[in-house]
Amino acid sequence: MLKPFFHRTSRRDQQRFWIASTIALLALPWIMGSVGGNYWVRVLDFALLYVVLALGLNVVIGFAGLLDLGYIAFYAVGAYSYALLASPHLTTQFPAIAAVFPTGIHFPLWGALILSFGLAAIFGVLLGFPTLKLRGDYLAIVTLGFGEIIRIFLNNLDRPLNLTNGPKGIGSIQPIELFGINLLKPMNIWGLEIPSLYLLFYFFLILAVLVAIVCSRLEHSRIGRAWVAIREDEIAAEAMGIDTRNMKLLAFAIGASFAGAAGVLFAAFQGFVSPESFTLWESIVVLAMVVMGGMGHIPGVILGAILLAVFPELLRSIAAPIQQFVFGSVLVDTEIIRQLLYGLALILIMLYRPNGIWQKPDTLKASNG
Repeated sequence: MLKPFFHRTSRRDQQRFWIASTIALLALPWIMGSVGGNYWVRVLDFALLYVVLALGLNVVIGFAGLLDLGYIAFYAVGAYSYALLASPHLTTQFPAIAAVFPTGIHFPLWGALILSFGLAAIFGVLLGFPTLKLRGDYLAIVTLGFGEIIRIFLNNLDRPLNLTNGPKGIGSIQPIELFGINLLKPMNIWGLEIPSLYLLFYFFLILAVLVAIVCSRLEHSRIGRAWVAIREDEIAAEAMGIDTRNMKLLAFAIGASFAGAAGVLFAAFQGFVSPESFTLWESIVVLAMVVMGGMGHIPGVILGAILLAVFPELLRSIAAPIQQFVFGSVLVDTEIIRQLLYGLALILIMLYRPNGIWQKPDTLKASNG
């Protein structure tokens, strides 16, 4: 008699939790905007893009156990694919293209998302093929080199044909438009004016939720279980009949495709892309989000991405006022303090929570046992 009662109570509590979470997320940009202004809403927008990136890398590292240090290259592929198809760059540099598109190339965002999704997946497979026999440090070195090669190409493909405009980058990129609505302009709904940064927050939130749902479905599918088997013991997985070759390539392709989609939104959001946005440091930051949050655990990865996206900006904003209050002047540059505290926080977490801040329940039991 008691079991159905507790079951109904548990389900009701879950419904209340999801309703409260939805309301909190919908109100979050308004709260942050009223407290910290548009700057903090913009930080939240970038945090959601990092969530998509971290979830994609979690497929490669957390599920399949493949250490990828060149993951940001797929982010660059998506960003530059949209920059070339939704900016005046190609028409100004190539007369033949200008003759075909006299008013410029105006590729729709949805088409660019689908295109970059496939293009980044192809690049992921191209990276996966040479690394099928590699593991651990060797795999990390090869993927690191791949990421640097992509960045160097983007930095130097401004001659003899100016394809990427080199270190100058590509500007005047078409903004995010959905159903003819420009999300970079305020929208008036029933007398309520919604700022553009708030609209972008909701759009990025929908994308992040969709990616999280896909990752969750993958984790509990046969493919996800095959990835976990490869991560734990590749030889045993192969002996059990798992096609480790195709499973690895699939992990690289799916992880890369999420990064490519995030790259498209980054380019449309910024309106400008350059090779400086896709350095090795960015790959390390995304990797830190996955490891610090809880590798292989989707809620933990989301938490890690949000913390590492917001925490540095919080340190940047409070470092100078604290010094001014304590010493009467700013003695140490704010950026130096931010990097020191950022690194110290990572060290402490790795020392005392080596499996991540929010680890999977089975991992937590194993570590306690």
